[in-house]
Amino acid sequence: MTPNNIVQMSKLLGLNIIALTDHNSVLNCEAVMKLGKQNNLCVIPGMELTTMEEIHVVCLFPTLEKALEFNDYVKAHQMQFQNREDIYGRQVIMNELDEEIGEVENLLILATDISVMNVKELVENYDGVCYPAHINRDSMSILSSLGEIPPECGFRTAEVSSSGNIEELKKAHPILNNMLIVRDSDAHYLQNMKDAENYFELEKLSIDSVLDKLRNN
Repeated sequence: MTPNNIVQMSKLLGLNIIALTDHNSVLNCEAVMKLGKQNNLCVIPGMELTTMEEIHVVCLFPTLEKALEFNDYVKAHQMQFQNREDIYGRQVIMNELDEEIGEVENLLILATDISVMNVKELVENYDGVCYPAHINRDSMSILSSLGEIPPECGFRTAEVSSSGNIEELKKAHPILNNMLIVRDSDAHYLQNMKDAENYFELEKLSIDSVLDKLRNN
């Protein structure tokens, strides 16, 4: 999953918009965004935040600068637990040439002290949009942790992974009937990336168009 491999695989699959959402970090977004610009691929800078309830929330931002500001906030609210490379692997930062330019020392997959009840307002402070990730999964999802999506969270969008049955989820959780449901590959490996079977109709191919769609559904 180097920057060049991500961008080239996206092009092979016929994608024209992707989001890079590493766990609790945006530090590889810059390289992928640079390559996206060179290859006519719209790359949204983002993060898959882990809340204190161990819920994954996708956070997307209009610019790299806003994403990096959010990254600084999250870093200050992470558990300071050094990564064990022999167990969890390396946490490498790369440039657009796929060269290693750094490494994150603290383990990124751990929960922050940020509550899911506060995420939407927090992300909006950085002009971003967020929504609970893979809500149908048995772990690290808002439904597995809380049993429901509290209206107080303010979410207008929710993500269902490719294996999730949207109609069954709506019957079990009526709040979803008033939310935009998105599907994406949630790919952690190149072979998990999917072609453009799910899509938005947009007037313009841009980050702002996607974020506006998610805000104003």
